Amino acid sequence: MGVFAAQGDPRRTMALLWRVPTDEPVRPGPRQSLTVNAIVDAAIAIADTAGMAGLSMRAVGERLGRTAMALYTYVADKSELLDLMYDHVHGELVADAQPNWRDGVTAWAEELFEFYLRHPWAAQVSMARPVLGPHELNLVERLLRALEPAGLRGPVVRGVVSGLTYFVQGAAAFMNDARHAARETGQSDEDWWYARSAELTTVAPDFADRYPLLTRLESDKEFDESLPYMENEARQSFTTGLRTMLDGVAAQVKAA
Repeated sequence: MGVFAAQGDPRRTMALLWRVPTDEPVRPGPRQSLTVNAIVDAAIAIADTAGMAGLSMRAVGERLGRTAMALYTYVADKSELLDLMYDHVHGELVADAQPNWRDGVTAWAEELFEFYLRHPWAAQVSMARPVLGPHELNLVERLLRALEPAGLRGPVVRGVVSGLTYFVQGAAAFMNDARHAARETGQSDEDWWYARSAELTTVAPDFADRYPLLTRLESDKEFDESLPYMENEARQSFTTGLRTMLDGVAAQVKAA
């Protein structure tokens, strides 16, 4: 299950997300030489390296040379900080519409995929409760601009936007898992597959007869020798899956 954002006080959090000026501190206390942006940047750096598990107000304070209590003058709690992090980091995304809708959507999806590889924690934030910050909304607006030349009806566009977003996030999560598996388990992809495929041959000597389509599929792979086994699988799955989804959108365009 993902991490749910947008749990803080709506009035205050939305003002921070949209940078509406306010002189009211979150909690009484003296202003120190910090800013909301500095706190958010520090939190993002921690999440990028240590993940959600390593993110805490105390860890952010230590990175800034402050106590956790000093942060509460600027940010109400970890939940509010997550909203600010999530929206702020989406400001990196700039891919926009191109004359050909397919090129524009491809650029959007590829940029978002690489974004989730740089910031794996962002892919854990559930889209069921959007933050509704300017950068998060810009992400959707750019995809809509990319799709505009396709001339699709509103209900179809909504399905395409949701499907593409879910696909890219899921594909990136697979890629991130593939990248981290060896580090977390202490065993490379190659060693893991070799050990288990050898045992599979022993316990199921008729594997090819029982699963002929799966056997054929596995024998028909193309490998990039520069990537570990599962990273290669994840990247190919993203490329092929995106192309297939866009073929489906093209069919909708043709039928419109």
